[in-house]
Amino acid sequence: MQLKRNPSFRLFVPKLAGARLNDRLVASLGAGLGVFIAAVAGLGIQSVWPALPFLIAPIGASAVLVFAVPASPLAQPWPVFGGNVLSAAVGVTIAHLVPYPMLAVGLAVAVAIVAMSLLRCLHPPSGAVAVTAIIGSDAVIAAGYVYPVTLVAANSAALVLAGFLFHRISGHSYPHRISDTPAPLPAAMLREDIERAVAQTKETFDINPADLETLLMTAEGFAAQRLGKKG
Repeated sequence: MQLKRNPSFRLFVPKLAGARLNDRLVASLGAGLGVFIAAVAGLGIQSVWPALPFLIAPIGASAVLVFAVPASPLAQPWPVFGGNVLSAAVGVTIAHLVPYPMLAVGLAVAVAIVAMSLLRCLHPPSGAVAVTAIIGSDAVIAAGYVYPVTLVAANSAALVLAGFLFHRISGHSYPHRISDTPAPLPAAMLREDIERAVAQTKETFDINPADLETLLMTAEGFAAQRLGKKG
């Protein structure tokens, strides 16, 4: 208990907002089913291109985001599908241009991040997808651009579909819907104030500014109710 009061301990054991055990148990079930469905989709690709595997390993990381943090901007359908396919294509391109694997993998990840950022499909597991296009199996490397447009696309699309269906049952919003018109509450701050505050930290937070605004305004409404009851 003494260790948990130490602020430095939180650097190594962060806690996600809203992370409850029952939600994590449901997420683990969904992730398992999602990866299974992605693998089944991959079998269809493998029936046409037998040398290819039926699943890309980074799909496991994508499943963590889609099912454990479905509200994250990094877990939305376009980042999952677009980020994975785009990064795989980047990896194939770099592999053709750079003959040195150690240099190629670094360049592939760097270029993939820039490309995903420009197309607004940043997805962390996609960095690994770019790497697999360079140092994956011989079949993956030999497949070239067939790899991103078949196996990567099929695995990613199947995972997104599984996430969509599963979260409809579990009661979560996926794709996450952002409210641009939060309920009017006694709040003096504007979204511009929130964006300036985020910019001042010089950090990147895994939450949409509109969601952050809604949370802050709702919290301020609860605070006003609590203070009103005390008065």
